Amino acid sequence: MTITTELVLSLPVNVRDLGGIAARGGLVRSGVAIRADDLSVVTPEYARQLVDDGLVAIIDLRSQEEVGFTGRGVFAGHSVAYHHLPLMASLGAAMSEERAFAHPSEYGRDYAAMFERAAPALVTALSIIALAPGTVAFHCSAGKDRTGVLAAALLLSLGVADAEIVADYGDTAPNIDAIHERIRPVMSVLMARLGIDLDAAAQAAASDQKFDEYAMVQMLELLRERHGDPLTPLREVGLTESLIAVLRAKALAA
Repeated sequence: MTITTELVLSLPVNVRDLGGIAARGGLVRSGVAIRADDLSVVTPEYARQLVDDGLVAIIDLRSQEEVGFTGRGVFAGHSVAYHHLPLMASLGAAMSEERAFAHPSEYGRDYAAMFERAAPALVTALSIIALAPGTVAFHCSAGKDRTGVLAAALLLSLGVADAEIVADYGDTAPNIDAIHERIRPVMSVLMARLGIDLDAAAQAAASDQKFDEYAMVQMLELLRERHGDPLTPLREVGLTESLIAVLRAKALAA
């Protein structure tokens, strides 16, 4: 069976500049890093505005299946560097075999496992943010899970306290319904291709637990329990003190 659909372009509903967050030694500067839900299906007008405001690079954290379906979108027509750094190798495997992200009450464990497993991609992403000559946006589909893990890695590297990292993650809560509505056109097609009932999966998740910022609390706690320093998994694969220094010099304002 061939499944086709026309891509629906829309404005992101879970996007925010990380500027203004308190860190050790200053505040995160605006215009350094933007976290977002799916940027591959934004409108041409929104893409142009981001570029005009200083966007120079996009880090796409989605799986190969997701990228293969929507690609770069309208950003393919702009001089914006594109980096595909999937934090989840296969959406299908995660949804059907690994059962990652099947139950919201276990998201913190999933986040910690992703932080450890995808450490090389996270370090590469931090290097891009540190060295890019302008604003870097990073996104997945919802701008919540994979995007939240990279946001946490960035903020930890900048010396941001756990409470602030959790608060940033929690800012997604008011956007959940809009996120689900926005990603449905793409995800319904992808799930159908993978033989997964999107509505059934959504109902199972809703019956388990609604969005809870405790997931990020749990991730940070687990990383500290396992490693002492939560950045240890990243340090082991290339996060050096010199890279952190470059990142802090770019991202922090005294």
